[in-house]
Amino acid sequence: MTTKRRVDQLRNYSVKLPLDILWLPIAAMRPVGPESLHSECVLVVGVSRPKLAALFLTVMLISLFLTFHVLYDSAVYSIQAASTASENRISILTSRLSNSGLLHHPIVFPNRVHFPKTSRRLPQTLIIGIRKCGTRALLEMLYLHPRIQKAAGEIHFFDRDENYNRGLEWYRKKMPHSFRGQITIEKSPSYFVMPETPERVRAMNATIKLLLIVREPVTRAISDYTQLRSHAATAALPQPSVVSKSFEELAVLPNGTVNHLYRPLAISMYHLHLHRWLEVFPREQIMIVNGDQLIDDPLSQLKRIETFLGIEHRIGSHNFYFNETKGFYCLRNDTVDKCLRETKGRKHPRVDPLVISKLRKFFAEHNQKFYELIGEDLGWPEE
Repeated sequence: MTTKRRVDQLRNYSVKLPLDILWLPIAAMRPVGPESLHSECVLVVGVSRPKLAALFLTVMLISLFLTFHVLYDSAVYSIQAASTASENRISILTSRLSNSGLLHHPIVFPNRVHFPKTSRRLPQTLIIGIRKCGTRALLEMLYLHPRIQKAAGEIHFFDRDENYNRGLEWYRKKMPHSFRGQITIEKSPSYFVMPETPERVRAMNATIKLLLIVREPVTRAISDYTQLRSHAATAALPQPSVVSKSFEELAVLPNGTVNHLYRPLAISMYHLHLHRWLEVFPREQIMIVNGDQLIDDPLSQLKRIETFLGIEHRIGSHNFYFNETKGFYCLRNDTVDKCLRETKGRKHPRVDPLVISKLRKFFAEHNQKFYELIGEDLGWPEE
């Protein structure tokens, strides 16, 4: 194609655009450097219609803006999708770790703590008592299981009006964070003996599972006396009558009869209190834990509890070691060994064997009624 024909053709195109586009021969221009051009013509663009040119440029800029906007949105979507996929993988990983027993607590990442799928839940299991039968030891032993989360301390929600009147939301906020599928457990030993507690617990959860740990009644009463005397001796306002009187003086009246109104003895009449719970809850929702066996052979009781709670058997002999100094089993997990604090396992005072025999004969009838309620003979001595 000749230069003249190219120029004529471009002039025809320029009619349709607000620009004048011309091809000029190289010969028409003064060279300013070495001849390095390989084309015979040079493109020259000029503006012939300023308003149309402005409109044309505006359309071009808008088109470019929309193009970049689409690209930007696409990039942001890709980043968000990648982030979501990453968080999903983390959630799946933590779920697997929780089920495998390797995860007890939140995952800690650099500069942040991530709680995947955790929330505070009302307890699905309560240790309702009994005082001085090993409720704390039982709770700590159960906490060895990866499916168990425990409330810190005794909340006393159902047995104290000032706490119960604060409502379930207050109670829920006292619970630990837990994963879906984990069981939250709270324990307050005085729940067992307070008359209003069973109905209040049922109002929260009619299908809740209840753990009741018991010991031989006379041994429990002596342990209760030992703790009460220790607390009275260290209280801001000491109670000389409690500190000075022996267990024998408090448990047996001067006429030789058993003082069944003495609180440590009254609590040991288990059947009187269990009746109230069985009026509200079916027997299959209450498990009786043998506190004496929990001391001597914790695994036998814990396996029963795992079955009762519907969780896999994960607590084993590797989780315990016998402390010769304390005289009972201590706990062990993957990272630490733990014994209950010094106030647990106090040494009992010596009690007159005749008084112990009198009390065991007194409790024989009460124990038999308790056995009938639970459908099991615990074999406690009767003299």
